[in-house]
Amino acid sequence: MIVRQFLQWVRSAPPGERAEATSALARAYLHSDLSSDDLAAAEGAMIMMLDDPSPLVRRAMADVFASAQKAPPIVVDALASDQFDVAEPLLSRSPMLSIDDLVDLVATGQPETQAAIAGRVMLTPPLAAAISEVGSAESCLILLENADAEIALFSIDRIVERFGHLAAIRENLAARDDLPMTTRQALLSKLSQTLAGFVTKRHWLGPEHAEYAAREALEKATLALAAETPYEEVPELMQHLRQSGQLTAGMILRALLSGNVVLFEEALAELSGVTLDRVTSYIHDKNISGFRALYSKAGLPDLAYPAFREAIAAMRDGILIGEQGDVARLKRRLVEHVLARCSQERAPETASLLALLRRFAVEAAREEARIFCDDLMAYDYIEAEHRMVA
Repeated sequence: MIVRQFLQWVRSAPPGERAEATSALARAYLHSDLSSDDLAAAEGAMIMMLDDPSPLVRRAMADVFASAQKAPPIVVDALASDQFDVAEPLLSRSPMLSIDDLVDLVATGQPETQAAIAGRVMLTPPLAAAISEVGSAESCLILLENADAEIALFSIDRIVERFGHLAAIRENLAARDDLPMTTRQALLSKLSQTLAGFVTKRHWLGPEHAEYAAREALEKATLALAAETPYEEVPELMQHLRQSGQLTAGMILRALLSGNVVLFEEALAELSGVTLDRVTSYIHDKNISGFRALYSKAGLPDLAYPAFREAIAAMRDGILIGEQGDVARLKRRLVEHVLARCSQERAPETASLLALLRRFAVEAAREEARIFCDDLMAYDYIEAEHRMVA
């Protein structure tokens, strides 16, 4: 009876009143003690109201059914596919939308639809995977900021791959303490690419110079990251660097000249396919022929071999004994020693290697000078404090 009166009245009522009446009918469907006939009639009336030309009417139903677990499924599905202003409450929190429904809405929806879904509570890994794969940058950021979302690592890696060039995405991920080093290194790589593109666009550096500067900065940052990597994660980091094309002879030589033997050994094991124990024995064996064979098997360029050979020999002789600083910094004595020995060969094909070693030597000298000055300033500050106390 009530539904019949509603249908008669709604035909001539203005939009605002139709919205209020439809909202009341939806609440009655959920909360009133209606007979089965009245429930069926109310559902039919609401299905009819899905065709109402005013979004106010459809939004009124969406607001009522947003958190309901017993709303008419047909009505919920239709409203969830409506224009965003109507669908938003259901997209954000309706428990009646299945994972499959939500994944489909992410795949076919507009960015605002994806963003609304990304903020849902108790968001599951399959839905997070869908958002990370096809969602907009905004929806991916909302997903990362959603404390209730359960996000698999491969989904985070996909977000880094798609949107790691965006500062907001990088800052969110960098602040996490549960990311593996491979993901952190991928963020560094994205930052490097972004900076290179920025300075090139601004015409501060030419494309080649910008690319080189960015690559060098990335290598330094990667070595610093590797120095903080737990030992058990180093092989995974090496695999990531190889697969992304970053495990180059230049990076490996930088690691060796920084005294990071662990990274050097793991890199050779990754590139050569030889077990780490055998790699270690070849490196520390005084018979250089074993290392030479390992070096070739790793696919490293013959041009750079003399630098590796001289660095290993110098380290066996104890050149780094008493050396200060961590394994993320080039060691000046070692670099200058290798440069001097390689310079003696004077072969035309070593020009590029010598140029790289000279850049390493300048970098090492500047870093050593900076550390010296910092220590000197710190000493003067402590002395001044002692004088004031006295």
